Amino acid sequence: MASLGSAPAPRLNRAVIFLGPPGAGKGTQAKEIARLYGVPHLSTGDMLRDHVSRGTALGQLAKPIMSRGELVPDEIVLAMVEERISRPDCAKGFVFDGFPRTLPQAEKFAEILRGLRLGRPMVLHFVVDARQLMRRLTGRRTCSVGGEIYNVYERPPRVAGRCDNDGGELIERPDDREEVIAERLVAYERQTKPLVDYYRSQGLLEDVDGSADVEAVTRAVVGVLTRAQSNA
Repeated sequence: MASLGSAPAPRLNRAVIFLGPPGAGKGTQAKEIARLYGVPHLSTGDMLRDHVSRGTALGQLAKPIMSRGELVPDEIVLAMVEERISRPDCAKGFVFDGFPRTLPQAEKFAEILRGLRLGRPMVLHFVVDARQLMRRLTGRRTCSVGGEIYNVYERPPRVAGRCDNDGGELIERPDDREEVIAERLVAYERQTKPLVDYYRSQGLLEDVDGSADVEAVTRAVVGVLTRAQSNA
């Protein structure tokens, strides 16, 4: 990642939530912002896998549910979230990618933040045109060896169908087919609109144009966070 011109403030001092549809780039941005600010990049999927692998009480509750392919109930997920953000490495802030997903989760998460004296979150909503999302997702290919991500339209490999790093075959994920993506985007809009409205009504949400290149989006995110800190 090239220099952003001015270094971000060394501390976030708050929770930052990245919301956006599949293909909006929130995962990429969450990793980069967490790196720039030196804070954890969190996801509930990682937490679930960690608890299951360690055999914790919460992990033992979640494991059979996950093995059946069912959604883990909110009470288990939120207990994992509370345990994770209460650790010392989250004291100066953290970046959540794709959580909360529903209004009940957001309301409970606000209670957890208050209980831990972590204040109110800053929410960035990545906005990308549906046609561009479809292009990003249908063009996505994953290396079968190292897991590197390519896009046949926007970031193609040097040799078609082969990873630049290890020559591994590039494969298309089953859920990156156009008909599946269309269903995912509809479900996202239905589920997430109340969440966006909730945070916007509290003055906690900022829209970010996610259609630009990665570095431009990162600069925009840093700008939003810097302004939020100066107004805190």
